[in-house]
Amino acid sequence: MKRLTFLIGLLVFPLLSFSQKEQIKIAKLKYNGGGDWYANKTALPNLAEFCNNEIKTNIDVNDQVVEVGSPEIFDYSFVYMTGHGNVVFSNTEAENLRNYLISGGFLHIDDNYGLDQFIRLEMKKVFPELEFIELPHNHPIYNQKFEFKDGLPKIHEHDKKPPQGFGLIYEGRLVCFYSYESDLGNGWEDQRIHKDPQEVRLKALRMGANIIAYAFTQD
Repeated sequence: MKRLTFLIGLLVFPLLSFSQKEQIKIAKLKYNGGGDWYANKTALPNLAEFCNNEIKTNIDVNDQVVEVGSPEIFDYSFVYMTGHGNVVFSNTEAENLRNYLISGGFLHIDDNYGLDQFIRLEMKKVFPELEFIELPHNHPIYNQKFEFKDGLPKIHEHDKKPPQGFGLIYEGRLVCFYSYESDLGNGWEDQRIHKDPQEVRLKALRMGANIIAYAFTQD
């Protein structure tokens, strides 16, 4: 059984395996710059419920928020970031996020259309030595319980660009997954919000479950 552990100072924060009874906590990332970090309010609770039912996780389904520079980020096994606009990380926030990620945390950045030009610059503050690389379609993140032979699914159309999944890999571990031109979070939301067909929502939720599963079990 695999188990990831954060070690910061004298504090230990475990990333829990699926078989443990203690709840896993996930949260949305609150950032500065004016972008709508708060978008997709129903997304994470719906994804958590889906994962608990389909891949037998024990994730807290409450909508939780954590600030990028807060020490409380270490309380969360998985952090989700979305939005349409500007993002600004201070040097202190970038350092805090880096420490979280290199200590065992996982960040999923989900471009909700318009985030790309900002988040790439800000993640350079976090990992100046790393570049986002596109993950091949045979990467394990696309082949957990649910198989996506063609990689990231397209949920919402914007600029007629193909969906792409990028990663930041630190010392052999995927610490950040970046879904671009896909809008997974919109697909996780309540059906009444975007009125997506159930088939489309199911693709988004299954891909989200794959990301969760991979984040918690990668070597």
